[in-house]
Amino acid sequence: MIQKLKRRVIEWLQHEQAAEEQPICDYGRLSYELRLCDVVLIEGRSHVSKIIQTITKSPWSHAVLYIGRLHDIHNPIMREKVKSHYSGILGRQLVIESILGEGTIVSPLKKYQDQHLRICRPKGLTQQDAQKVIESAIGHLGLEYDIRHNLDLMRLLIPWSALPRRWHSSIFSHHAGIPTKEICSLMISEAFNSVNFPILPIIKTDHQKGLKLYHRNPRLYTPRDFDYSPFFEIIKYPIIELSDTAIYQQLPWQNAQADEQQPSNDKAQDSE
Repeated sequence: MIQKLKRRVIEWLQHEQAAEEQPICDYGRLSYELRLCDVVLIEGRSHVSKIIQTITKSPWSHAVLYIGRLHDIHNPIMREKVKSHYSGILGRQLVIESILGEGTIVSPLKKYQDQHLRICRPKGLTQQDAQKVIESAIGHLGLEYDIRHNLDLMRLLIPWSALPRRWHSSIFSHHAGIPTKEICSLMISEAFNSVNFPILPIIKTDHQKGLKLYHRNPRLYTPRDFDYSPFFEIIKYPIIELSDTAIYQQLPWQNAQADEQQPSNDKAQDSE
């Protein structure tokens, strides 16, 4: 009974609402320009996306790690592991992501072709370290999605004194052993931490030794942090390119009110 109720709740949370508007990014150009270890942010249209957007006060509800095509993975053992977790068409562009109800999985990038997307590119990441980041992410495949973690993030917004102790967030609790659950940002942040690539490090000044960097708790990261990080280059591919000088002056703007009146005018012409 409990499992059945849980499945229904997950199905409701995952339900994607129909797109009301044309996506404002050009998927074709974006997918062509992607590089290994780019973090792709996704706006999302599901109920759980809206919840995450509200919690994090950001339009980005999900993040995936781009790992390229299968042949882009140098380690043959890791390639085989990806193949064992992916049943789609080989040769497609792939991402690793953590999904509610599915856990950490391999997905084709194309599943997000109708979404609003943004690239966050780690600046100066070496080819060797890019492979290490990918291998770290592959090592997470098969782990369950940690829905409680999202609840913990939400509870962090509420003063502790206002909650009974048993309701306090466990986000800072130490969990011994190998983790068995995670969310998208946790998986990606741990992958970059494996090569000491900064996302939003804690920075302290030592008057004798200069700056000191410390890793943040990876469980505190959300999709918006990759957008905010100064160590990631933000790349956008709008559906309409404005690279030419003053090209915006030639955009095909329309009068919405005139469009609404158009059908009635057409009918009048038909009657004539």
